[in-house]
Amino acid sequence: MTNVAVIYYSSTGNVHTMAAAAAKAAEKAGADVRLRKVAELAPQAVIDTNPDWAAHAEATRDIEVASLDDLVWADVVLIGTPTRFGQPASQVKQFIDTTGGIWAEGKLVNKVTSGFTSTSSTHGGQESTLLALNNTFYHWGAIIVAPGYADPIQFAESNGNPYGASSVSANQAGNVHDENLGAVEFQARRAVEIATALKKGLAAV
Repeated sequence: MTNVAVIYYSSTGNVHTMAAAAAKAAEKAGADVRLRKVAELAPQAVIDTNPDWAAHAEATRDIEVASLDDLVWADVVLIGTPTRFGQPASQVKQFIDTTGGIWAEGKLVNKVTSGFTSTSSTHGGQESTLLALNNTFYHWGAIIVAPGYADPIQFAESNGNPYGASSVSANQAGNVHDENLGAVEFQARRAVEIATALKKGLAAV
């Protein structure tokens, strides 16, 4: 069986919605899946100033926090992050920065990886955020599996991003369209398919 870790950060829930859809699609594709959120860095006092942020934090408090064990266990690592000035959120970056030990031990080599994101505006840095995530994957020695235009859903009007699934929140919680979910579901299925074939090929060698 192929192991999939869907690791994400979400403040008001848009990236969480995409992550949950990716996890469900990976399970339907036959994978064993862990859905994990990265640790929150913002103080509760700041979270409480935004009702949507506070509500989402409460609603997802039972989701386990991502650990390095999740990365070691996984054959596929899907990382979801909102955009912060065209880059991954600091919460995701903090988690990534803890991977040095297992990276040095070669435990991240040949992981199949892919990223997805959400921005507040149409040109809010989706591609640069996903490319920034890819920089980490290069250093890991991972195998990046982008969705490309390998499925009709990628040509939907609100999608069309070959780097990874994305949505535009317009600063509204819960503003993820069916086409966005279809894109991240395809991305997850594609990653599982490639990882499964890779495992079989490496085992044969």
